[in-house]
Order: sequence, then C-alpha cells, then structure tokens
Amino acid sequence: MALPPLVEPAESLTVEEVRRYSRHLIIPDVAMDGQKRLKNAKVLAVGAGGLGSPTLMYLAAAGVGTLGIVEFDTVDESNLQRQIIHGQSDIGRSKAESARDSVKEINPLVNVVVHETRLDNDNVFEIFSQYDLIVDGTDNFATRYMVNDAAVLLGKPYVWGSIYRFDGQASVFWAENGPCYRCLYPEPPPPGMVPSCAEGGVLGVLCASIASIQTTEAIKLLTGIGDPLVGSLMVYDALEMTYRKIKVRKDPNCPLCGVNPTITELVDYEEFCGAVSDEAVEAARGSTITSAELKDMQDAGKDFLLVDVREPAEYEIVKIPGSVLIPKGEILSGEALSKLPQDKPVVLYCKTGIRSAEALAALKNAGFSDAVHVQGGVIGWVNQIDKSLPTY
Repeated sequence: MALPPLVEPAESLTVEEVRRYSRHLIIPDVAMDGQKRLKNAKVLAVGAGGLGSPTLMYLAAAGVGTLGIVEFDTVDESNLQRQIIHGQSDIGRSKAESARDSVKEINPLVNVVVHETRLDNDNVFEIFSQYDLIVDGTDNFATRYMVNDAAVLLGKPYVWGSIYRFDGQASVFWAENGPCYRCLYPEPPPPGMVPSCAEGGVLGVLCASIASIQTTEAIKLLTGIGDPLVGSLMVYDALEMTYRKIKVRKDPNCPLCGVNPTITELVDYEEFCGAVSDEAVEAARGSTITSAELKDMQDAGKDFLLVDVREPAEYEIVKIPGSVLIPKGEILSGEALSKLPQDKPVVLYCKTGIRSAEALAALKNAGFSDAVHVQGGVIGWVNQIDKSLPTY
C-alpha cells in the first residue's frame, strides 16, 4: 500500500546537489520534491557489516542528508569478503570510523553521525529518537527483537533484512501501518537451532542483494513513492535466483503491537533469546575443559575420543589434531550415538563452544556421563595453543 512521505522536503537544492543527483531529478516519481525529502531525511543504520555496508553506501550516494552509524566492532580480515565499505587498510580500525570515511568519500555533502557503541536497552531510545527511519543490519536475534521493540515503542518505521548462506529476507516493519517483527516471529528459534553467519557462512554478494532491497525501501518510505514492503516479506534464493513475496498480517494478539499489548517497555533480550539453552548450560557445568587442559591430555597420552561437531566445510578449514568429525545434527538426532565409545571419555568441540555445549547436553541425556566439551572451541585452540593455524 502507498504511504505518505516520511519527511518534509528541504527548502532547496544547491547547484552542486542538482548536478550530483540529476539522474534522480529526471525521474518523475522522485524529481525535485523527492530529492529534497532525501536531503532532509535522517536515517540510522544499525551495524556497518554485511548489510550495513551497501546500505550506507547507497543511501549516501542517493543523497540522504544525515546518516547515523551505530557500530562497536573493529574491522577483521574475514569481514572483507562481504563488508565492502571497509578495505584492507582498515583492518583493526573501528568499523564506525571506517564506514564514516567511506561515506564521506562517496558523498561529502552527507552529514555522518557516528555512534561508536554497542546498542543496548540503555541507549537505544536516545539514539533512535534522533532519526526518521531505522535500517536494521544486525545478525543476532537478541538485537533484532530489541530494535523492533524500541522502534514500535517510539512509533518509528524500520527496514529489516536477514542473510544466511544463499538465502535472504527483507521487510518493512511499522506498527502504525502494519505488522511488527514479533507478528512475523513471535518467538526466537531455540538456542543453537539457527547458526550465525560466522558459523554457517554467507555468500558475500548476497549482502548486496538484500541491502539493495533495504535501501530501495528506505528511499520509498522517505519520499512517499511506490508501495513499501509494509505487510510483506520478500524472500530471496540466490541459488535458484527466485524472489517470493509473502503476505504478513498484523497479529491482533501481538504482545507488543496488538490490541492489548503486554510488552510496554524493553525486556532482557539475551534472556528472551538465549544464546545457549538451559540444558546446555547445565550440561557444561563441571564438564568443560580449556584448550590447555586438552593439550595436556593429549601430551599425557590419555585415551579419549576428540569429536569435532561442526560442519564438514568448517572441518576442512581448520581442526584440532587428532579429532574426528561428527556434525552436531547427527548427535542431536541420535544417529551418531552408536559411533561413540562407551569405554572412554568423549571430548567435544566446535568453533567457539556453543554448538559443542548443545551436543554435550544430548550426550549427557544419552548416558555419556564422562563427556566434556572444550571452552572456546577451535578458535580457543588456535589462540592459546597453535597460532599458526587459520581462523575463520
């Protein structure tokens, strides 16, 4: 459905702005009025990573007058495969500062506001209140729910995107005109069920595909052109090269934006989403060893089975010497239990310790009382034992 423009137009465009945005100005739907609205707009990008990178670059090129960047991380070499706003010389730099510099290089007319902080319950209202529109480029469920709840409570629209391997999703959530994120996903998935991009990977160019949808929707909302994805979910499959548009209805029983809301303030999102299940936390209690302790066990010649519970592609990148690969899914389904010895301890590890804790809980329930897992996973092993090995 068509919506009125989100912002009022600026008073005028300079001669330089007319030259710069001339290809917008000759589009009848945008024209001078639309470009002046973009000039007057204030948009916040939550994150300057895979989705935030193309979004910020294209919003800057489009002439959005004020761009906010909220980001606390630093640039890592593994980011460069998809986070195109950063370059080789930015490794180790603040992502927020690196993104700011790239934006200013694309368009020096844009006012860039850097919020170099972790977005949380204490600052989200203060930061969001400064902007007309939020573009969400986060990669974890806790922050997504917080962004959604804060936007609804403030009456702000926001453009959401999600990416994983070859699949992407995008939508516009605006409780005043349609559903919110909780209408689509009332509950987060069980802990450990959906791997992050760091665990499961993402095709670099997929970020640009989804971010371009997000940027398009932002421009449509700001200028009041076209039909935004309010009440619709766009699903993209890069392997099949297909787009599907799915209707999303506002849930009258939504605890946040429904008829009788029960969520009237921000909640504890880490607890709500849970990075690790209660069963995994309980299983890991007293059954967790460090990389150094694992190395001592190996050096002492102790008899145990070291099991890597990651996926085969990850195992090919780097592994702890002496390990065998049994993916977590095979352990949770029970398929792999017959492969595990009953007469010696089983030691599990993954990338950072989350998946191995989930697998450990399954083994404990199956009677493998001596099983343990390695804190920090293979990344901990590389950092503490063998820095010559690659990380990812």
